[in-house]
Amino acid sequence: MKEQLIRHLEGGEAFTPLDQILEEVEYDQLGVRPDGLPYSFYELFYHIVFAQQDILNYILDEDYLAPQWPDGYWCKVQCPKNEQAWQDLKNKFFKERKELIELIERPETNLNTTIKNSKEHTLFREITLIVEHNAYHTGQLLVVLRLLDLYS
Repeated sequence: MKEQLIRHLEGGEAFTPLDQILEEVEYDQLGVRPDGLPYSFYELFYHIVFAQQDILNYILDEDYLAPQWPDGYWCKVQCPKNEQAWQDLKNKFFKERKELIELIERPETNLNTTIKNSKEHTLFREITLIVEHNAYHTGQLLVVLRLLDLYS
């Protein structure tokens, strides 16, 4: 089960992996909101990264405090301030995904144990939530790329 969760975290089981989608977007297109959409590629990816970090914090931090919903989960700008900020955001996503994978891989990790901040939420539930959330928004990223004529 652990190996399957890791495969799903890494993506690509039933959809294009996020790693691949990130390679398709051009920096100058990150902040463009296609007609009819309320968000840019950057805003969606920021949300993915923020939510993943929030769930990781929920799992690990004894003093976890949830951000304000929904405003706390979305950035206030349409695009990164520069290319370094964009690279930093991508690095953050992959670093935190690696932390989750390492947590899953530990021999002592029991996926059915409730996490510190809940009497009912298990580690399995939280990791599945990340997988579902990332998959949902990965599909939206792909739509944005298609509307920007960056993916066919």
